[in-house]
Amino acid sequence: MRISIIAGNWKMYKTEEEAFLLASDLKRRLNDVAGVKVIICPPFTGLSSVKKAIENSPILLGAQNMHWEEKGAYTGEISSPMLLTAGCKYVIIGHSERRNLFFETDDAVNLKIKSALKFNLSPIICLGEKLDQREANKTEEVVENQLRRAFKDLSVQEAEKTVIAYEPVWAIGTGKTATPQQANEAHLFIRELLSSEFSRECAEKINILYGGSVKPENSRELLKMSEIDGALVGGASLDAESFEKIVRSAT
Repeated sequence: MRISIIAGNWKMYKTEEEAFLLASDLKRRLNDVAGVKVIICPPFTGLSSVKKAIENSPILLGAQNMHWEEKGAYTGEISSPMLLTAGCKYVIIGHSERRNLFFETDDAVNLKIKSALKFNLSPIICLGEKLDQREANKTEEVVENQLRRAFKDLSVQEAEKTVIAYEPVWAIGTGKTATPQQANEAHLFIRELLSSEFSRECAEKINILYGGSVKPENSRELLKMSEIDGALVGGASLDAESFEKIVRSAT
């Protein structure tokens, strides 16, 4: 039985002090939550303060990105060991903004996933199509290519430690949302791909989250769908009250 996951991606918002205050508010609001896994992913500069703020709470810490090398001359990058020592349990990999704004490739995503798993970080792997690709009926083709390349050379045991976030790019930060039925169909397609790539048993163990303008007004309808195991929340995760409502809609 998969436990729902609600992950907040704070993107490039919140100074260190602001991150501490938001995390502290979330700890107060969510300290009694059970039956759902809550993850917050602040900017790198906020990891230390957020770690302190969420101590002795059910909230887990994640990062928004990482490099695949353990160390080296990679100015501006962060490695898996660095994230571990900062208290991270999860890391977002292959977010559409990383792919589209910073030109990250499927090969880079694959290398990052392998590095994260090597150091016992659980990768939240993002997949999703752009608007023109959906309108050209290429959603399944795009998602399949992204998934197969992301999971290249991973064992069944490694795959079972991952989380997938289906995020239709046309719905991120636009206010548009895939209908619950559209999202569920995409999640079912992804689970079938995992079954063919690994096994049905493996596919049933992997959480598939929906990401794309998730907010309190639509979260309950999305989260009650059979194949949607949680949400990767952007803008609504920056407001404690909104994020709390989404988390509680998953319980």
